[in-house]
Amino acid sequence: MHEFLNRKEPFIIDGGLSNVLEDMGCNLHHKLWTAHLLEHNPDAIVQAHLLYIQSGAQCITTASYQASFPGLIDMGYSQIEAERLLLKSIYLAEEAIQSALDKRIIQDKPLIAASIGPYGAYLADGSEYRGDYGVTDKVLKDFHSDRIRLFDHSSADILACETIPSYQEAAVLSVLLEDVDTPFWMSFSCKDVAHLNDGTKIEDAVALFVNHTGLVAIGVNCTNPNYISGIIQCIKACVGEHKIIVYPNSGEVYHAKSKTWHGLSEPQIFVEQTKEWIELGASIIGGCCRIGPTHIKQLSELM
Repeated sequence: MHEFLNRKEPFIIDGGLSNVLEDMGCNLHHKLWTAHLLEHNPDAIVQAHLLYIQSGAQCITTASYQASFPGLIDMGYSQIEAERLLLKSIYLAEEAIQSALDKRIIQDKPLIAASIGPYGAYLADGSEYRGDYGVTDKVLKDFHSDRIRLFDHSSADILACETIPSYQEAAVLSVLLEDVDTPFWMSFSCKDVAHLNDGTKIEDAVALFVNHTGLVAIGVNCTNPNYISGIIQCIKACVGEHKIIVYPNSGEVYHAKSKTWHGLSEPQIFVEQTKEWIELGASIIGGCCRIGPTHIKQLSELM
């Protein structure tokens, strides 16, 4: 039985990794984004995970969102070196958890979700917010298959397929995930209360996964929090007994060209919104870009 099904609800996951690392002074102006630090500042990743663990996160997500075999190979790494770095993202999460256990910060061991970002993350041009890749299914299959296979045979507890903006990519993933043994969650990126970023109806994307035996949750991330209540209602109508996961961004506007965010983030407003999401049926909650440890701590204390 999947561990998610045995844990008290709502189940709280972590928030955005990049904002924590930037607050530490890390420079993420790199095509690999947070994954650049897997090689060049792994201690910062461990410390970021620790902040979320201390804040009450029951699951932490690896720094592999923008780490893919093609992306790492493009940067000069060999296939074997790319594999090492991808697995290192899991080892760093394990290191953070062990540190928290040793220091008696926590008693229960958090789960580790291996982040599997979209093809748009590899492009690093903001296309995960549009879903307009203009590539074939084979390109998407080749992009995702090796990383999914590697993480499926790793010590990760969950595969976190996240920020998926298009029906085409979701359909490719639905086939690849039929052959995995590790449970997974599927999280889409949406432009409003009813559509993925590419314009697909949420119900159509959800339908691709509801019969997957390995699915532990389905939902949305990196989406404006003002859309979440409507999205939950759309998903709930067709998701069956599967859990609904939501981890939106802060609602600020991201400018892909300058790689900067514009707007404000208020943890208390975010926490107040989560109450409605829980009432509507969300059982796994966290945050994405610009949602930090303070948000997760207040959410954890509320629960």
